[in-house]
Amino acid sequence: MKFVAQRVVRAALSVDDAPVSEIGYGLVVYFGVKVGDAEKQAEKCMEKVASLRIFEDEAGKMNRSVRDVGGEVLLVSQFTLYGDAARGNRPSFTEAERPERAEFLYEYAAAYLAQCGVPVKKGVFGAHMKIEQVNDGPVTIVYEA
Repeated sequence: MKFVAQRVVRAALSVDDAPVSEIGYGLVVYFGVKVGDAEKQAEKCMEKVASLRIFEDEAGKMNRSVRDVGGEVLLVSQFTLYGDAARGNRPSFTEAERPERAEFLYEYAAAYLAQCGVPVKKGVFGAHMKIEQVNDGPVTIVYEA
């Protein structure tokens, strides 16, 4: 399981030009599920999202988490995080989990993150989404469990 977290001032997600989710200050988290991943990895990833100290404190040091600053998370399913472009120009997605299992783990991760005390908005699993975000910093963290 892998995620890419980007600190944002705000972000909005739409499908077919219809608004779906919007957040203010917080994180946009692109979340990928690898073949064989389980709930344990989802929990580890979401605990990391909730606890990452990548927001500035009063001294200007990255010392606060999204939970500490009262931020939100926009969680977006992203199977392309497991695209392998090492050979040729067309990425292979054989490491990405089957959609049924990936969707279950995506929903599980969103619910677990909410239990960690972080407000969560979601994308639409499997949909072609448009995401507008205003990055802050920019700060981008990649994590794999």
